[in-house]
Amino acid sequence: MRKGIEIMTTKCFTSRRDFLKSSAIGGAAAAAAWSLPSAHAATTTATATAAASAKGTIASRVSLAAGDDRANIAFKSLEPFKKEIAAAIGAKRIILKPNNVIINVPLCASHADNLEGILEFLKSIGKTNVVIAESPANGSCMESFSNYGYNKFVAKYGVKLANLDDDKFDTVYCVDEKDFQPKACRMSKMLLDTKNNFVISAAVLKTHDIVGITLSLKNIVVGAAIKDQNGARGARNDKRLTHGGGFHGISYNLFALSSMLHPDLAVIDGYQGMEGTGPVHGTPVDQKVCIASLDWLAADRVGAELMGVDFNKIGYLKYSADAGDRGQGDLSKIEIVGPPIKDHAKTYQLPRNWDKIQSWQQPTMIA
Repeated sequence: MRKGIEIMTTKCFTSRRDFLKSSAIGGAAAAAAWSLPSAHAATTTATATAAASAKGTIASRVSLAAGDDRANIAFKSLEPFKKEIAAAIGAKRIILKPNNVIINVPLCASHADNLEGILEFLKSIGKTNVVIAESPANGSCMESFSNYGYNKFVAKYGVKLANLDDDKFDTVYCVDEKDFQPKACRMSKMLLDTKNNFVISAAVLKTHDIVGITLSLKNIVVGAAIKDQNGARGARNDKRLTHGGGFHGISYNLFALSSMLHPDLAVIDGYQGMEGTGPVHGTPVDQKVCIASLDWLAADRVGAELMGVDFNKIGYLKYSADAGDRGQGDLSKIEIVGPPIKDHAKTYQLPRNWDKIQSWQQPTMIA
């Protein structure tokens, strides 16, 4: 690991023996039945469209675009939904959330060209009230914006840049698998405020050494967790709390929090993905695709397919699909707008600890 970089990795975790004896967290039915308490006044549910698609009454639509121009394929992936997106945004402010895990590794972050394609699309439908907002795992998001070339968007598109770590927050509750006690976790009000904000997850196709793969949902949930900087609020990093102390805990927390923290629009950049030791230290995969959908779960389902990863082995996504109210996880009920997935699918190298990641499926015993 690079000196001076602190991120959430498997090294943070203790033995699975610390997890609850005969825990039902490995079972999606039990996971779906347990609801986290929250100080957030009105815990939102998934959109009516996503819920209906999950029940099979309508088909979710996912756009897939391919080509040699990164910005152009982002734009093209959004075009089929321009009427629906414009209507969904209405008068809301748009929060464009990139995936800048850390501030100085370009491969791990949302590329400026992808964001430009999204911003050009929004401009084309008359939506220009946009805030690019982020909270990296390490360092200042403003430094990441400079490093990754986002500052130019202020003058070009009139966007605002925001540091979520300076944002007001609400308290929600995560669990830690070591004791399964609720842990108070500060989450950005900006990303929780679905009444006034329309959230776009500008994610990247990447492997992840704790959950297997990271796509549109994880970008929002973990990005919403507040970390302290320069002692302004103390010395806490609540992103650790979302990780739940291990493979079981993080899978459950991402699922449970997805009811209140999820993108309204998923845009997943696969122009150059990451395989191996993601989400930071992996290697590039040149794929030249982009995914977009108003159903985040359907978008993540297609993302897994494009990566050659078994969707049912990604704990938080499996829980979300089984819950039946988060979106569409059944590929047979997802309409692909664009070329067939098989024409662009690759087989990503999995993290070296894949077998340990899969422990989310098994209850563990307390010593």
